[in-house]
Amino acid sequence: MYSKGLPFNTVNDPYWFPMIDAVANFGPGFKPPSMHELRTWILKERDGKSRCLINFLVNSPAGTWFMKSIDASDTIKNGELMFKYLDEVVEEIGEENVVQVITDNASNYVNAGMRLMEKRSRLWWTPCAAHCIDLMLRILES
Repeated sequence: MYSKGLPFNTVNDPYWFPMIDAVANFGPGFKPPSMHELRTWILKERDGKSRCLINFLVNSPAGTWFMKSIDASDTIKNGELMFKYLDEVVEEIGEENVVQVITDNASNYVNAGMRLMEKRSRLWWTPCAAHCIDLMLRILES
């Protein structure tokens, strides 16, 4: 929990102990699904809609909290709209309270991040390090 920044009150979630019980029932040979499996066929099976959802999370010394989620299925490839979404969130939080915005490094997010830094000179956009490493490993793998 600590390594992923999950709050300790995660154990109060009504699904926590049933999940632990289900894993324990499988025994020592249990192999959990990969990130790819969770975000592709398992999510499709569960969601049934294959939507492209963008989650906006805010991190501060007090912790990380979920702000909102939007269905961007029809607009995900549009850098202009990505900029608009990010800019609205910065506005909602207050520019003086935002130091950095982190996204993946798809071209639409790079475009939005650069535009955000042009508009708001005190703000930094950064691509997600985990996403960058994942892309580098895929290149090395091929």
